[in-house]
Amino acid sequence: MLKLLALDRFTILLFVMVILASILPVSGHAAEIFSVITTAAIAVLFFLHGAKLSREAVMQGLTHWKLHGLVFAITFAVFPILGLLAKPILVPMLGQELYWGFLFMCFLPSTVQSSIAFTSVARGNVAAAVCSASFSNIIGMFITPIMVAFFILGQTSHDFDPTSSIIQITLLLLVPFILGQILRPYVFPHMQKRPKIVKVFDQGSILMVVYGAFSSAVVAGLWSQISMSTLMLLILACSVLLTLIMLLSLYIPKWLGFNAADQKTIFFCGSKKTLASGVPMAQILFIGQPIGMIVLPIMIFHQIQLMVCGVVANYWSKQSEQD
Repeated sequence: MLKLLALDRFTILLFVMVILASILPVSGHAAEIFSVITTAAIAVLFFLHGAKLSREAVMQGLTHWKLHGLVFAITFAVFPILGLLAKPILVPMLGQELYWGFLFMCFLPSTVQSSIAFTSVARGNVAAAVCSASFSNIIGMFITPIMVAFFILGQTSHDFDPTSSIIQITLLLLVPFILGQILRPYVFPHMQKRPKIVKVFDQGSILMVVYGAFSSAVVAGLWSQISMSTLMLLILACSVLLTLIMLLSLYIPKWLGFNAADQKTIFFCGSKKTLASGVPMAQILFIGQPIGMIVLPIMIFHQIQLMVCGVVANYWSKQSEQD
């Protein structure tokens, strides 16, 4: 009963973070400090994941090409196709600029830290999630600008330099993970004495990401840039897209015969889009365009996906503990 209450408490805390960010968003210098703290928590989380996973599990994650292929297909094919097919409906409903933002969101790579954290909470294949989400983000630095240039800007040339993003992903995620692997013989025995430490960092980092991301959206004028009716329509459009993607990410792996852990990994890695990479990419790719309107769909989609995935991850975690 206490375990059930603890899981329910985490779900409630997700909603509390959204409400708190709407009322008291972190901004300015405080936001910079909070971002550093969040980054440190994420780095520690990936260090612990590296120390927790055996070398055999990591190698299995790297070589799981069928899983990675399916995640890439959902991220860079299914998402864009659905976004393009929705044009006749969304342009009259949202307007051209918001539709550009919606389509840009469909072209983005998957989230990294939250995909892996949710996979861990749900007892999925974390090793495969680390590889798949990281590869997706790195490859997306090249694929996303090309799709934006071709389908939105109507040209094939762009000046997007992915080097800094690749370096940032490597330093934040892969380096701590590899360091954890190297120090596993020394760290893992202590982790076995404190089995809840990874769960604390998993859930804590998710709560911090939700609060920080929603604070940024509120500070950027989330509630003042568009009318309430248009905002509701945009939320509806994002919700419908997320529902379709989640259903496909849930049932396609089952049809293809993936095991339960891999199904959870594909679900979380394939169904989400990155806000962290999306905003800076938009600032570079859409020079002279209304950036606020372009990034608003990914801001909203990001909040919805975190909330829904948090509930799903806790539900699957609860099921695993009962089995």
